[in-house]
Amino acid sequence: MNSKLINHFLSHRAVTLELISKMQHDNPEFKPAETSMTTEELITHMLTSMYKFTAVVKAGNAQPLMQEAEITETNLLKLAEAYTEKTVQILESLTDEDLNQVIDLKDVFGFSVPGSALIKMGIEHEVNHKGNLFVYARMLGHTDLPMYVKKS
Repeated sequence: MNSKLINHFLSHRAVTLELISKMQHDNPEFKPAETSMTTEELITHMLTSMYKFTAVVKAGNAQPLMQEAEITETNLLKLAEAYTEKTVQILESLTDEDLNQVIDLKDVFGFSVPGSALIKMGIEHEVNHKGNLFVYARMLGHTDLPMYVKKS
C-alpha cells in the first residue's frame, strides 16, 4: 500500500515541483488578490502541510500539526525538493499499523480518521492548492505548463 500512496503523492508533487521550477524567478510576493497567500506562502504551505500530515500518521497524534515548520531554505525549488524527500521518507516508513490506526484530530479538524485516510486528505489538499498555483503561474505569464498529474 505504501508504494501506491507514494506513487500517487509523487504523481502530483512532480507537477508541483515543475510549477515551482517555472516560477522560481518570479516575484515571491505576488498574490492574485489582496486576500490570497503570496506565491511563497502558498508553496511553503503546500510543502509543509503534506509533510505534517504524514508526520501525524507516523506519530499517531495531532502534535506534528501544531509544530512550526523549520524553513531555513530561501530557494523555493530547493525547499520543495527537501520537503518532498522528507515526506517520502516518512511515507516509506509507515507500517500497516500506522496506516490503520485511528488518529484523534477532533481538536484540529473536528473528527478522528485512520492514518491512510489522512494521507489521502493530504494529497487532496495539495491537489487543491496545486490548482491555485496553476492560476498564479498563468497570471505571472507562464503559458507552457504541465498537465495536472504525471505518471510515476
